[in-house]
Amino acid sequence: MLAGKRSPRGAIKVSTIGSRAWLVEAPGAFDLPSQRRVWSLAAALRQRVDVESLIPGVTNLLVVFRQTPIDYDDTLLMLENQWQQAQDVMPDGKMIEISVIYGGKHATDLDAVCQHCGLSAAEVVRRHHQTTYTVFALGSAPGFAYLHGLDPALATPRKKIPSLNMLKGTVTIGGEQAGVSALTGPNGWNAIGFAEIDVFDPTAESPALMTPGDTVRFVPARIEL
Repeated sequence: MLAGKRSPRGAIKVSTIGSRAWLVEAPGAFDLPSQRRVWSLAAALRQRVDVESLIPGVTNLLVVFRQTPIDYDDTLLMLENQWQQAQDVMPDGKMIEISVIYGGKHATDLDAVCQHCGLSAAEVVRRHHQTTYTVFALGSAPGFAYLHGLDPALATPRKKIPSLNMLKGTVTIGGEQAGVSALTGPNGWNAIGFAEIDVFDPTAESPALMTPGDTVRFVPARIEL
């Protein structure tokens, strides 16, 4: 991977991965306006015949060209110009409510979150479910959604030593983001609850339950503290 290059205007950062894949990173904070501009940029680039695929990430976009661009500087300028024209737009997403058992045997990291945040378990649970989240991107595992909207007071770093067998459906906090584990296995996010839900079904017409732009609410089914 080549070193990233930021434009003189302090706008996007662009890095090349191989010769055909270009990673565009939005400037500024991890916030919804930046993500909306990423979605706008993807919509504009989707119209170009020289673009093979687009993979939106968390405040970034991977652009894969059909062929290696001939002129690096011209391609960089094109991406910068497209970013400058990108608008703060929101895709038409659906509302998803996820029923959660907070606490209990699957909330193995709730105490650690409480200690880090200086809040009681009841307050952590209250702040977690009394907010609305936006799906920024899918990744890490099939159907896993990176959720923006976590109360800043609950932000807790990911664990240095991952849990080895966290169940799919575990409701988690990872840094400034919330999530629901898609697969059973190693996981470095902090478990605070559990949902009986499959976020990915390969046999369904739309395998992933959540898509970028969707809105998510966590609804307490039971609280075991």
